[in-house]
Amino acid sequence: MGAQVRFEDRAWQVTALADGRVYLVAGDGASACVLASVLVAAPGFEVIGASAPPPVAPVLWETVPLGAQERALAWLRHIREVETGLPGGPGSGMPRPEYDPQRFTLAEREAAKARELAGLGWSRASRTTVQRMRLVYGRQGLWGLVDKRHLRSPSPTGRTDERVVAAVLEALRRCRGRRRTTTRQVIELTERIVADTHGPHQVRLPARSSLYRLVKTLADPAEPPGSAARTATAGRAGGPPAALRPAKQVQVATSRLSVGVVGEDGAGVEVAVTAALDEASGCVLTAVLHPEQQGPVELPVLLAEMAVPWPLRPGWPALLEQAHAGGPVRRLMSLPERIEATAARPAAVPETLVLGHTKAGVTSVHLAVCESLGISLEPAGPRTAGARRGALRTLQVLADLFTRHAAVAARPPATAGDENRAHEAGAGGAYWSMPQLQDLLDEWITGVWHHRPQEQLRHPLLPRAGLAPQEMWQVLLGAAGRAPLPLAGQHYGELLPGRRCAVTESGIRLGGRRYDDACLDEHRGRAGRFEVHHHPHDPRQVFVRLSDGQLHPVAWAQGGHASRPFDELLRRRTGAVLAHRAAGSGAGADVGADGGTRPGGARGTAVEPGGFGVYDAEAEAGQW
Repeated sequence: MGAQVRFEDRAWQVTALADGRVYLVAGDGASACVLASVLVAAPGFEVIGASAPPPVAPVLWETVPLGAQERALAWLRHIREVETGLPGGPGSGMPRPEYDPQRFTLAEREAAKARELAGLGWSRASRTTVQRMRLVYGRQGLWGLVDKRHLRSPSPTGRTDERVVAAVLEALRRCRGRRRTTTRQVIELTERIVADTHGPHQVRLPARSSLYRLVKTLADPAEPPGSAARTATAGRAGGPPAALRPAKQVQVATSRLSVGVVGEDGAGVEVAVTAALDEASGCVLTAVLHPEQQGPVELPVLLAEMAVPWPLRPGWPALLEQAHAGGPVRRLMSLPERIEATAARPAAVPETLVLGHTKAGVTSVHLAVCESLGISLEPAGPRTAGARRGALRTLQVLADLFTRHAAVAARPPATAGDENRAHEAGAGGAYWSMPQLQDLLDEWITGVWHHRPQEQLRHPLLPRAGLAPQEMWQVLLGAAGRAPLPLAGQHYGELLPGRRCAVTESGIRLGGRRYDDACLDEHRGRAGRFEVHHHPHDPRQVFVRLSDGQLHPVAWAQGGHASRPFDELLRRRTGAVLAHRAAGSGAGADVGADGGTRPGGARGTAVEPGGFGVYDAEAEAGQW
């Protein structure tokens, strides 16, 4: 409250925040009342005088040697201590006396930091250097603190597998503060972490002598194995305090879904959902479907999904309209209602991410992305496992309720005398494609889950009222007096994983799909490869970095065909074909185009991009 914001090309002052709504007053006396989630997601919105540094792009950070990464992260902590008095940012403890903003000016704190760095052996660490690094961090974020002269220098870890490097860093973190830990124990813990994370004998480990050198290289010189930790954590018995404001603590969990899904190869796959749940309000900031055997979703992808509001994502209205038209017949809301409800869905950069016990490890790239956004990572260790199992239980309840909804939505409308549909329902049930099921899940969370009262959502001042997640979010916004801010639209593509692809005359080929757009015309057929960012579980568009340095969205060329409204019929026919294949009756019977079977013949099931059909090998001309 009291902040100056820019909204709809005008400057406003925030006068109140109540019931999830922001009350604004302009300089000419005009007033407005806007839903907080809509306000922060509006195009052109900004907090005047408060600019957050941009997050570091994972693709760029991977090119930085480990030594340069560590020095940039060290500079980041020092700059935060100069600006706020705390290395971890506001709210992370008490400042040291020489960095207390209430007692010393910014110039005095910069001089104190220069003296501290000189005492630690840092060369050229004058007050001017500290000021220059602080200013470049404000303009470019964490990437501005990287020493660009060493980008092409060999990495201190050599050619060691990145998975081994990540395991060593995790082992050093677990052993931090244990006085009797030896380097040999760190190596043995590293071997166990690699085996538990990637499976036995799946990652080739270096020789013991190489591991000794690697541990020595990666260990903090100020905290080698066996030294006491510099930060005290003994006072945190009983787990962390409860989160009482939105986005303070967001828990990540994964659960299996009992829904039939058609994979990209035409076979049925087991599907899981990885979700980020706000601990204070119970809101689902994001829920991403993925094949269960691939493991949880990567952390930068989750951050892009939870921190960038839907209205700010490139091409969002057209993608939503396309998905809405190609989904099931039974819809929870109309397209205008869904656009309005989705625009009001909460999105924010979390303060702390609590990661459960998953098979996917946290790499140095993930740590750098979170550090650049000011996000703390907190694993669900043995001491807090009981406090963290609530997120998994909540996600399992969500998955169970959504499975029932998907089963109801998959039923075709009843028609008298329609024996063909009755046969399909009994032959194999319903099989969804992954994009269809993801769209159905997003609609259900927005229209049902966020408005479903939950017994565990009780505010301390309202202990007898079970609130819905959307209601709890609004209550806590008014109590906190501040709204968590999301990321801008251009950060969505930057956080997604990237690779190098050629731009041919037909466009970009990626994952068996073709992507094309008019922005590629002047680059077609040129030598070299372009940086392409893609969502691993959303094939509808990719983002390519062109000569202007910006990421441009490029749509899937066959996206309209794959999401046409007739996919409801194709989905049910696909279910019948896959059920027939699973029954193993293809040798003696044949699947007709109507989903039924016919005996004998040299026929076989074939697949085309738009659906399934039957090809007659004995006929003179093949027909679908």
